[in-house]
Amino acid sequence: MSGRVVGGVADVCVVGLGPTGQALAHRAMSAGLKVVGVDPRPERVWPPTYSCWIDELPEWLPESVIASRVDKPVVWTKGEHRIDRPYCVLSKPGLKAALALDDATVIAGRAKVVEAHRVVVADGTEIRAAVVFDTRGQVSPGQRRVAAAHGIFVREEVAAPMVTPGEGLLLDWRDENGAGADEPPSFLYAMPLGDGTVVFEETSLGLRGGMPQHELRKRTLHRLERHGIRLTGDEPTEAAHYPLDDVPPKSGPGQSIPFGSRGGMMHPCTGYSVADSLALVDTAVEAVQRGQDPIAALWPMRARLVYWMRMRGVYGLGRLTTEQSISMFDAFFTASPRQQRALLSAHDDYAALGGVLFMTVARTWPFRWRYDLVGWTNRNRWVGWDYGRLERGELSGFEDDSAS
Repeated sequence: MSGRVVGGVADVCVVGLGPTGQALAHRAMSAGLKVVGVDPRPERVWPPTYSCWIDELPEWLPESVIASRVDKPVVWTKGEHRIDRPYCVLSKPGLKAALALDDATVIAGRAKVVEAHRVVVADGTEIRAAVVFDTRGQVSPGQRRVAAAHGIFVREEVAAPMVTPGEGLLLDWRDENGAGADEPPSFLYAMPLGDGTVVFEETSLGLRGGMPQHELRKRTLHRLERHGIRLTGDEPTEAAHYPLDDVPPKSGPGQSIPFGSRGGMMHPCTGYSVADSLALVDTAVEAVQRGQDPIAALWPMRARLVYWMRMRGVYGLGRLTTEQSISMFDAFFTASPRQQRALLSAHDDYAALGGVLFMTVARTWPFRWRYDLVGWTNRNRWVGWDYGRLERGELSGFEDDSAS
């Protein structure tokens, strides 16, 4: 393939075939457009775990994309909240099969040049297209606002003291992770995956530079130990560390179209991006069919306003203590279903989002904590925090040594 030019001019070239890119290529292909996809490993099953609210999934996706379902996920703040909104973990093989690219041209290679109408692959292959979408994901976050998580995959029977089939912990803020009150906060996310395992994932949101993996792992193991769950140390793990503040792109001709997490669709307050991207692929495809600017269609002013307000939320979240975080989330989960959706999901419901942000600040107590939320005090509370280093043997006490 070295040096060849892919024949003719494609309607769409999608660079990066993760779930977002493959969905975009699939829907463009299904709409009758000539599509070329570029990815270094287009056949691989994607490594991360993807989850979302079931009502966020577009109607064109089949049920087979759902690996496990939790009808009322649990949030622990000052007490237990059951969220009456079905939640799911996506099946990566099921999702990949549903996004087949049988009628598209797929090129295995790493893109070196990505321009408005031209893509050049490392081996010299050149693709020309009317529109180029860049869905390659994000660059290293550095000291930006970060979502960081360390996940441990545990067999269902071992996980049963905390999570049973059909149950799931969306945010667990109980004081069980071994961190002190004067340390940066984190919470536990724990969901059954539909394959006989449960993922326990200690998570931090909004901290500059993020929380390191060794600290997150230590906190996860503390939580499991509190519930009598002891591990062998051989359980599979996953790590996440990515920025939350990639801004929506500006409209205008002469550019490739950033889409997905690279295009501002990473939710600043939750770290989710796949569901929003899946919901918006048809908007992008329809704009291409009409000869319009996809960025303008994806990012009307009301959606940009929602993004701006959510960024105010993640700035606040990233400077709170654990006690303040618990108070803030406790206030948020008393909001109406529409207001909760406005923050957690809706792409452009700015009126409800403004209402719930104001309500959350107003109900956070004691009163002085509201100054931290809005940034009048402790604006850089956790910047430069020293998490230390993981010493050899520090976590060995959490491993199952019954065989010795």
